[in-house]
Amino acid sequence: MEKQLSYLALLCGTILLLASGCKSEFEKVRISGNPEVMFAKANEYYEEEEFAKAQSLFELVIGSYRGKKEAEEIYYRYAYTYYYLGQYILASYYFNNFSNTYSASQYREETDFMAAYSHYKLSPTFRLDQTYTEKAIEDLQLYVNTYPQSERVQEANQLIDDMRAKLERKALEEAMLYFDLRQYQSAIQSFENLLKDFPETNRAEEVRYYILRSAYLLADNSFVEKQETRYRDALTRASEFIAKYPDSDHAKEVAQMLTNSKEKLNQLTNVGYQDKSSRTRS
Repeated sequence: MEKQLSYLALLCGTILLLASGCKSEFEKVRISGNPEVMFAKANEYYEEEEFAKAQSLFELVIGSYRGKKEAEEIYYRYAYTYYYLGQYILASYYFNNFSNTYSASQYREETDFMAAYSHYKLSPTFRLDQTYTEKAIEDLQLYVNTYPQSERVQEANQLIDDMRAKLERKALEEAMLYFDLRQYQSAIQSFENLLKDFPETNRAEEVRYYILRSAYLLADNSFVEKQETRYRDALTRASEFIAKYPDSDHAKEVAQMLTNSKEKLNQLTNVGYQDKSSRTRS
């Protein structure tokens, strides 16, 4: 029995020894409790692009170096680990924190840009919610205004243009959806909002065509008592469109809507006059 217990104790000791020996270098450093060793190894992992390990070690030593000259470098690299790992929400948060904490840092301009760029990386396809797109535009515009001489200004402006194009496409698709669903009043409002929000759009002719067409179809599908006002609106819009785009591919169709609107207005005027005459005679 004693022999069996001795053997069991030896076996357990051997297993524990092997388990201890099998610990990875990262685990040994992580549990060492030595800030200098962890800091050095974190930098080594960072340079080797093992960002998850670097992040874990930087996180452990930040408190130990607070107030020391190394703290700035630690926090700078710590923020970047989130960016390189694709954790863009936290990356933006830590880049902003760095900028606020180390306002005199040589890295401040860079981290301000990276905070905005991290939101840009979160900007989804135009079909989805554009909260991060709008936030990225806001942040990048602030960056351009703050650092007008920066070499990154051109890139920032291009990113803003790309995201505004995405927002414009989303607005156009939403307006077209109203049009396809025959919700013409909503379509008109959405198309007009698009022109206000994106006055530089290169699709202005197309948008104005759909505003006109929506107005015409709205009149055509209205109750009689609303048709006169709505046909007059369509007539005005058609006249303005032809004056603005005389060579448009839609010119022939617009001219037909113009003619039809005039004819409808004449019919409505005649009917109204006859009704009035009838009431007067009676």
